[in-house]
Amino acid sequence: MKKKITDIHMMGICGMGMASLALLLHSSGFNVRGSDENVYPPMSTQLQSSGIKVMEGYGPENLVPEPDLVIVGNVIRKTNPEAEALLSSDIPYCSMAEALRKFFLDGKKSVVIAGTHGKSTTSTLATWVLKSAGLDPGAFIGAVSLNWGKSFCLGNGDYFVVEGDEYDTAFFDKRPKFLHYAPRLVILTSVEFDHADIFPDFETVKKAFSDFLSLVPEDGVIIANWSDPAVRELVDGISGPRVLRFGRDDDADCSLLDYTVEGGRSKFLVRLAEPEGGVRKEVFTTSLMGYHNGYNVLSVFLLSRYLGIERDEFQRALDTFRGLKRRQEVVGEADGVVVIDDFAHHPTAVRATVRAVKEAYAPGRLIAVFEPRSNSSRRNIFQKEYEEAFDDAKTVIIKTPPERGDLKDDEKLDVNRIILAVRKKGKDAFCFEDTDSVLEFLLDYVSFGDVVLFMSNGAFDMLPKRLFEHLVKRSLV
Repeated sequence: MKKKITDIHMMGICGMGMASLALLLHSSGFNVRGSDENVYPPMSTQLQSSGIKVMEGYGPENLVPEPDLVIVGNVIRKTNPEAEALLSSDIPYCSMAEALRKFFLDGKKSVVIAGTHGKSTTSTLATWVLKSAGLDPGAFIGAVSLNWGKSFCLGNGDYFVVEGDEYDTAFFDKRPKFLHYAPRLVILTSVEFDHADIFPDFETVKKAFSDFLSLVPEDGVIIANWSDPAVRELVDGISGPRVLRFGRDDDADCSLLDYTVEGGRSKFLVRLAEPEGGVRKEVFTTSLMGYHNGYNVLSVFLLSRYLGIERDEFQRALDTFRGLKRRQEVVGEADGVVVIDDFAHHPTAVRATVRAVKEAYAPGRLIAVFEPRSNSSRRNIFQKEYEEAFDDAKTVIIKTPPERGDLKDDEKLDVNRIILAVRKKGKDAFCFEDTDSVLEFLLDYVSFGDVVLFMSNGAFDMLPKRLFEHLVKRSLV
């Protein structure tokens, strides 16, 4: 950095992480602008309403006038014309992860939530518990909180909560992003194979997480899912940082014994090891659905206890926690049909989400609508897992994966095989090429008492919202 930084340009500004960082920087007093080729709501409108200029398309002209710093999102390739102009200039640049550390993590106690599943929910819950306890944390999360309406918090307290992503950092830095976050307190939710476009095998994934855990200092803490075999393998040999364990095992510091749903709320019965010896049982209640969310709750409880937050204070935070957008988010209920929007795309997450919604809304007919669009879900590496992931649904609808020209035929997920496997179990199953066909089918198919669960790591062409709006109109006829 050659001079004081005032003006910042961000390439790929409309991605969730980059937009959140832009808003954090803007809230901190920087002059922020950016460029993207996918400029559409809600991020574009949120940025522009905050006074951040967003230029559509990439090109050298976006670097005029010359900014003090360019932050490059990991969606940007080296051959991008704006990136080429940047590289031929002397303008300082860095990645999103580097900028987050430089501007917001230095001088803070970094609380990093990492893992294949549950990062966003756990990060948001952890932030809310700390906020409710008066600790005023900063936060940088890959989803929008329904409590404070943003994916970030500036915060003036000692702690900064980060959703730690193992995906690569930038075209000039292929390391996982979470290696930049200086973790002092870590929650490790799970470790499975994912991101098949950048990790060739599971051993490489585990190596990334091992490198991440090695950054935790001796006076730090690792809160680990002891029931996850890969997590146990990674954490078992660690010396230095304190390790706190959650899961379902007797040797965990906090074990989930039972899960029930009563009156629309989940009740988790927990076995808790006391620091001075002995055990006691606790019951936590929350609006979060599913056994997997019990693990998320336990991990944040261990964090809160480590930070000296009382048990009753933690439960009060659970009582007021509203969740986050696109994580079991109830879009609405109309004409007797409940519409739910969720981010699930990995088969483990799909299975857990389908099961949680079924348990919460039984005996209603559950219609699972899935779009395999992530770089891993479009591949056949999880073919068998997807054939079994929808067992708790009555009806399964799959939109065919988007064709991007990057996969050979023998590498692609075979959606027809999934449909046949589901039908063999006596369930309805259908496949459609486009979202308009999905919507048309659903409007004819759904009836009073049904629950429609949408799952995609993308916007799914706004299908949940579109279906709900049609149902509202139908109910008025």
